[in-house]
Amino acid sequence: MALHPVNGIPTHLLMWQRVREYAVPPSMIETATARRAAGDWAGACAAARIDVDLDLRAVADRHGTDLTARLRADLRRLAPDLLRWHMPRIAPDGRLRPGLTLTLARYASPGAAPPSLVVRTPPTWADAGQRMSLAVWEGSGTGGPGRPSYAPPHPHPRPGRRFRFDLHRHLWDAGRAGDLARRCGADEPPSASPPGLPDLSSASPPGLPSFPGSPWAVGRWAAEAEALLRAEGLPPRGAFTVRLGAGRRAVFALVAPDDGHAPVLGPVREPLSPQEVAALPVLPEAAVRTLPDLELLRAGLFAAERLHPLVAGALAASVPAASAAVSGPVHPLGDPYRVECRGEVHRLALEDGVLSAVDHDRDTLRREELMVALGGPALPCLRAIDTAHRTPEALPAVRERLVHGDVSGALAVVTGLLGPDAVLRDGPLREELVSAAARRVDHGLFRAGLVAEHPAAGVRAGAAGGGGASDTRSAEAGHRPRLDRRSPFAMRHKRNGLHRPRTGLYR
Repeated sequence: MALHPVNGIPTHLLMWQRVREYAVPPSMIETATARRAAGDWAGACAAARIDVDLDLRAVADRHGTDLTARLRADLRRLAPDLLRWHMPRIAPDGRLRPGLTLTLARYASPGAAPPSLVVRTPPTWADAGQRMSLAVWEGSGTGGPGRPSYAPPHPHPRPGRRFRFDLHRHLWDAGRAGDLARRCGADEPPSASPPGLPDLSSASPPGLPSFPGSPWAVGRWAAEAEALLRAEGLPPRGAFTVRLGAGRRAVFALVAPDDGHAPVLGPVREPLSPQEVAALPVLPEAAVRTLPDLELLRAGLFAAERLHPLVAGALAASVPAASAAVSGPVHPLGDPYRVECRGEVHRLALEDGVLSAVDHDRDTLRREELMVALGGPALPCLRAIDTAHRTPEALPAVRERLVHGDVSGALAVVTGLLGPDAVLRDGPLREELVSAAARRVDHGLFRAGLVAEHPAAGVRAGAAGGGGASDTRSAEAGHRPRLDRRSPFAMRHKRNGLHRPRTGLYR
């Protein structure tokens, strides 16, 4: 997907517009909110398609009741629909960033590695349904006692430094959602970079497009970096890094004449080696860029009343004019439909659970269907019904819902279009639904730990033969993939174990 403005609108804003439209449907928000208000945090997670891979009893046995009480309090404050709303996503479809372990809260403990409440996303090959999982990370790659035995191994179990929400509880904590406007700078105009630093407010860094309005929240970097350094146990006046793009980082320093002045951004005094830069704290992505909702409101691409209720309540007062500047959502086709047939306007409507031409009697329709089966031309009404079954105008909406895991919403669109008793015909619509079902099977295998084929093996085979992702299944059945960091943990454990069987047969 080319990163160029389309009709004057940045591509990333168009992506976020589709994400806000389809990724977190209103039905999910309503159900999750009702269950959270009733104290059922596990039910709220289930409504938001978040699997719970933690055991509070195991945490209590390992860390005591005090830490477990803090963890349980955070789980009750967790708004899983709000967490899904703010999760990092990737272009061009706006799916959840795959293979991510994101910290929600860290709990101080006497141990070397304090336990952390984390949320994880599956790898790309198993991201059907766009499900996430909650777990407790304790510093080990296997997940510690907070991870039940049925939880699947994760390709990146260690929490990442770039994506973390423990310093931004307003992105998932329902009780702190009101801090969103202050933390995202909704009340402040976009500010320019300090003297001596690259100007990121009027133009994007090299490799990214230039457009009016910058996605970089430079004005908040100093305050966010100070909070980051304090959370890491470092002096509040120090250096940190900001990731500006693939393979490109900027190093800044917080400077102030004394402790009584707020620190500001400044350049580092001496150049640092790559090893020293890699060891510096990384400013979280949630603080680096402008909130997408704020950009959408300011650009007039989304209405405030269509935002998440907690987000709308925090931003509506800050951007009051944006809520009325946006047109409503695109409504689906009406019912009944109208088709010009034999010089007249005929209606298509749902009859007996299927889409039918109500202005033709059944004998005529059976006769015309027989003519079509024998190779004759079809009536315009029958052609319209066939098109609706194969390539309807609502196909993009169905596809977007399936991409973001909203299977029930996609089926509701299909049912409202074709009827509950309709039989799908071969075509793009049927292919999308069948493909979504097949990907759900892959996700089930990942959750169960039953990986039928090492994903890296098919990728290497396709690359060697000049193929792409479609060549994943073309690897030989007896091929034994090489072990690396992308190998599933269970495979590495079985082959590297001291007591592994020597017969060549592995469970």
